[in-house]
Amino acid sequence: MVDHRSDPSALRFLIGHDLRAARERSGFKQVEAGKVLGCSQAKINYLETGKTQQKPDQVTALLRAYGADVEHVDRMSSLAARADQNTWWAPFDDVLPNWFKTFVGLEGLATTESNYGSLVLPGQLQTPGYAAALLHNNLRVPPMDAQQVVRARMARQRLTDGVRPLHIRAVIEEYALDRIVGSHAIMRAQLEHLLELMHLDNVEIHVMPVSVPVHDGLDGDFLLLDFEEAQSIGYIEYPTGAIYIQDQDQVAAYNLSVDRLCAAALSVSDSAEAIAARIAALGTSSED
Repeated sequence: MVDHRSDPSALRFLIGHDLRAARERSGFKQVEAGKVLGCSQAKINYLETGKTQQKPDQVTALLRAYGADVEHVDRMSSLAARADQNTWWAPFDDVLPNWFKTFVGLEGLATTESNYGSLVLPGQLQTPGYAAALLHNNLRVPPMDAQQVVRARMARQRLTDGVRPLHIRAVIEEYALDRIVGSHAIMRAQLEHLLELMHLDNVEIHVMPVSVPVHDGLDGDFLLLDFEEAQSIGYIEYPTGAIYIQDQDQVAAYNLSVDRLCAAALSVSDSAEAIAARIAALGTSSED
């Protein structure tokens, strides 16, 4: 996790999640954990929910009491020491919903993002034109904020980051390629952008054909974030909020779903051919 994508609230979230998981594995109750630090149960709850910044010495004392191995204790203590840095997305604070800010911070810290999308392309893959067209007449984004929201979405993108690029595995329903967002010209540019990204070693895109009638994505869109120093987290978004999946058994089930979706979808090379075919079809249209 590097400084140019630092976010203290996201780090507190990750550290708190780890502290809770370690405590529950050890069989400690919050009251007993409070005795380790000489504090109240409420303070332990605040530490575990990320409402209070976790100090390195607090993290070290708790994890040692929970029986965590030395390497894990050092790793989480190091994270806690970095949780007082500036928030990289601060310039976009006014247009990011409060419930979405945690995700933006977590995404900036992640090493890998696995994404299943049924209706539109993932934010990491969008062009400015496509992103702007999605916001046209949007009930939740005022027209005066639309350009800044697009800038924020572009700022989140790390696939070509020269310092620490994000690795992405994306399974995209065929419908999302056929939906003309904005105009034929905007959609053609978006599809061409997908092909360019697919040349990168850190980008894996699979197209799910309509001919596959039943697959693991039918339960709904989802996203997984993996981190170098913290446990993976699942994310499910709905129009006015999000659910974070932190139970590692559930996260493992979603990881299995990603593998199964990639296997059921077109291969990377066949997906590229499917995208290229749609670009060719759009190229013959005059409806721009």
